[in-house]
Amino acid sequence: MTPTGKKSIFNLPNTLSMFRIGCIPLLVILLFFPHKTTSFLAALVFGLASISDLLDGFVARRHHLVTTFGQFLDPLADKLIVSAALIMLIRLGRVPAWMVVVIIGRELAIMGLRSVAVSEGKVISADNLGKQKMVFQTVAVLGLLLHYEYYGVNFHAIGMFFLWLAVIITLWSGFNYFRNFWHVLEDDTDSAGSESN
Repeated sequence: MTPTGKKSIFNLPNTLSMFRIGCIPLLVILLFFPHKTTSFLAALVFGLASISDLLDGFVARRHHLVTTFGQFLDPLADKLIVSAALIMLIRLGRVPAWMVVVIIGRELAIMGLRSVAVSEGKVISADNLGKQKMVFQTVAVLGLLLHYEYYGVNFHAIGMFFLWLAVIITLWSGFNYFRNFWHVLEDDTDSAGSESN
């Protein structure tokens, strides 16, 4: 706690989120040199970043270190590192571009809707589908980063399987979010109409 009684933004959870953002340049550099070794190292970097995501949420809740800055930074770091990895995987020919467009396009659309909702003083809570989407995306990206076979296991096939699941849940959760957003706006319009009568 700072002397003013406010929570500092430079706490462990936010530092872990910034660590994930800091992993992005290293991840991109490794994927510029496609090889079994660099692919493994890229997967290792992404895996460490994913573990830091689990840790920062746990630490923030356990030690009451949740801040407004952290609530903004944490999901942003997740989206940036996943998007960076997927874009580089297109370059390597490991994923279809349209799947990446669907995933990143959904994130941009939801960010836009959240901005509109906040400007109207509304909050649209995320559902469990969003968390499932993130889990499938993380497993998919790890498999696709590894890409090569290890001990007879085809990690590229595993990655594509989970990427398909991630795309399906991405579309489903996106539809749910748009529906909830529409209902919130309708309720707001109805309440405003009743007040004017």
